[in-house]
Amino acid sequence: MTVRTAPVAAGSLVTGYLVARESGVRPLGGAVLAAGGGWLTRAWTRSAGPGTAVALLAVYLGAFGGSHPLAKRVGAWPSVLAAAGLSGAASWALADRRA
Repeated sequence: MTVRTAPVAAGSLVTGYLVARESGVRPLGGAVLAAGGGWLTRAWTRSAGPGTAVALLAVYLGAFGGSHPLAKRVGAWPSVLAAAGLSGAASWALADRRA
């Protein structure tokens, strides 16, 4: 069974935020993000090649990083959902769509 990466990309960003917020331990949320990023990078490399995997990891981490300043303008949840949507959409377009 093939697991699509788009839901994992989006879901790990949302889950990482929730874990950090609810536990009050930001590094714990970062651990969720790191675990998701590691799994995703392996999956992307297998399905789309190393170049695409690097590009998608950059989108994933960039969306995470960009969500912080965006949250100051629009709020935490809209920012997290935007980051998750961007990462999930990129993952679908570059890796999942062709599977």
